[in-house]
Amino acid sequence: MPEFLNNAFGMPLTVSEVIKEIAAFMAADPKQRYKVTIGTDSELQADKNADFVTAIVVHRVGRGGRYFWRRFELGKFHTLRDRMIKEALISIELAQGVLADLKKAPLPEFGFEIHADIGEHGPTKAVIQEVVGMIRANNFEVKIKPYSYAATNVADRHV
Repeated sequence: MPEFLNNAFGMPLTVSEVIKEIAAFMAADPKQRYKVTIGTDSELQADKNADFVTAIVVHRVGRGGRYFWRRFELGKFHTLRDRMIKEALISIELAQGVLADLKKAPLPEFGFEIHADIGEHGPTKAVIQEVVGMIRANNFEVKIKPYSYAATNVADRHV
């Protein structure tokens, strides 16, 4: 798990501070329905190095939300498939840690999903089954484009 994430304003927070922020957001209106989502997006640079951004989104369904993100570079990637698999692995790893910490906090019931930056249209359609299967094999619900807003909108904003 990463040491730090940024809030929407770019201020660094530790993972435990992020969990406290999510808990406080949910505690402010515990009767609402909540969904926590994690998604990763990447961008290939000219030198074949890839920048990755992962977002954690807590959504008060129908009433807004908050998000946290981190960015890092992970070296060279020569195929789109390798990059999409790495995005999924990053999301899975963070999801395992975040979900374990969230379960320790006194929170209202919430949904939890991993959002993959892949879809039926475009070059990523070739890896849908592989990426979705990998996420489901780790016992997470998965959403792909156009429903994967944590990856395709929030993380993409910071790539």
